Formats: sequence, C-alpha cells, structure tokens
Amino acid sequence: MSFNKNELQYGKETTMPYTVKKIDVHVHTRDFGGIEMPRRDGSTYAGPQRIREMYDDWGIEFGILLGGISTFASACTISNEALCLIARKYPETFKWFMDLDPHMGRNDATTDFTAFIEHYRALGALGVGEICASLPFEDPLVKNLLRHCSDCGVPLTFHLAPAAIGHYGLVDSHGLPGLEGALKAYPNIKFLGHSMMFWSHISGDVTPENMNIYPSGKVTPGGRLGELLDEYPNLYCDMSAGSGGNAFLRDHEHAWRFIEKYPDRLLFGTDICAPHNFFPLSGWLDESLMKGCISQENYNLICRGNAERIILNAR
Repeated sequence: MSFNKNELQYGKETTMPYTVKKIDVHVHTRDFGGIEMPRRDGSTYAGPQRIREMYDDWGIEFGILLGGISTFASACTISNEALCLIARKYPETFKWFMDLDPHMGRNDATTDFTAFIEHYRALGALGVGEICASLPFEDPLVKNLLRHCSDCGVPLTFHLAPAAIGHYGLVDSHGLPGLEGALKAYPNIKFLGHSMMFWSHISGDVTPENMNIYPSGKVTPGGRLGELLDEYPNLYCDMSAGSGGNAFLRDHEHAWRFIEKYPDRLLFGTDICAPHNFFPLSGWLDESLMKGCISQENYNLICRGNAERIILNAR
C-alpha cells in the first residue's frame, strides 16, 4: 500500500539544517534497459533513475535494494545477480540484500545456504531478504535457511502473512507465535519485521479478522509487537510501506511514545516499487522533529544510525 499525496498533510521532506540524509532499508526496482516491467497489481516498477528523483525529494541518500526471486510475491522476478549489477551500476542510490528462498538448492532441509550467503556477501550483499516464501516459520525448509543465516550472522528482512494461499510471506497466526519461536531459536539473527500483519500487532486490540489490513483509530496499549521488542533484542522494525506508515500515522501520540521507548529498534524505509508511490512517513518524521515531538538523537537513529549499525557495519 502507498498513499495518495493529495489526501495527506505530509509532503516532501522538510529541508531543515538539522536534517540528516536518510537510509531507506526497503526498496525494489527493475532495470532492463528502460523497458517497463510489470508488477502484480498491473502497474510497473519504478526504474533506478525515478527512484533517485524520489530520494532527492525525500532527503534519502540511498536505499537497500531487496529482491524478488520468488513467484510468491512477484510477477517479474529478479535474480541476485541482477540486484548486484544494479547496485554496481547505481552505487550512489543502492546497496543490496541477497534474496534467498527456502526451496533453493535441493528443496529440502539439507541445502547448504552458508555457501550461498558467503558467495553473495563476497559480491557485496549486506543481508538477506525480503523473505516472502509462503511457508510457516516451523517448516523444515525455513528452519534450515534461518539456521544458516544465524551461523553467518546476517540481518534478515521478512514479510509476514496470515495464510499460504492468497498471500505471500512467512506464515504466522494471531499473536505471532511463529515469529516468537524464530526470535528465540535464532538470537544471532537481526530480524527486520515488515508487512500489515506485523505492524497491526502494534495495537493490543488486533484480532484475527483485522490483523492483515490497515487498522485505523487510536492504538490500544498492550500490543504484541511491543511485548516481543521487550523480550527479544534481535527484533527490529522495518517502518516501510503503508503498513509501517499506518502504524505511526494512525495515532501520533502513541507513535511518539513508541519512538521514545524503542529508538534503537526502528529503521526508516519506503518500499518504493512503482513510479507513483508516495510514502508520508519521511515528512512526518521531519515534522515531528521540527515540532519537538521526537528528539534529534532518536530521529538520527531511525533515519540512519540504526541502519548503519545493524546493516552497514554488521560484517
């Protein structure tokens, strides 16, 4: 989900002297010689040059390019090799994560993902993701992938889904027991959570019926997401897309308290895919800083510092 610019009060980034250049931890593109490549919703991907224009508007220095090797989440797949080449062609705009699917290799729980991870790290990949395979956390294929990611100490971005059919992402249920099991079993992985189902659990009143939409209204205290952040220091929050934006924009007062409590666990992102995408979170963060609703220190951590610490300096 993206937002209609005409319906929002937050426009381009405010260019104040205190503003730092942001790092976008979640972006997608395709680069096939100017050919427009199709997306699942019938639109086309934003090319690298268009993303550069958007980044300049929103005060973003560069983004972490995430893949789409799985047909679970893409109409136009892209290989890790293509991701690497895009990042090398546009080094001022992109760094990249390798995209690993649990089915890769032997399509069983004996695949040596360490070999894949070491190979792509040598080519410049900084982490793994976005994991979108429609499998539960408890599936032996997923557990095998996570075990190797843990052994290699790579950060991992994942998408959550409520079911395997009609959705994409690692499958979990209300209350996120699958995610909790993975956080507990693989403490060496820095998990970057993302999706409607992930962010809806910021509120204590989330139900199985509304956990995979964009809930509105005030956030109810006691959300499962906060409980997991309190219990597991290896959980981080990818603030991208409509899901992340909605979690903060639906209740500003709660959002500012959430930032004050978890400033070292939140990472700014966009999830740009199409040329028309607009995400107001960048402007909202700037305005929140300008009005004194969040501190300069916390703003810097969210917009840049946390990404530098857990992604750029993780190797």
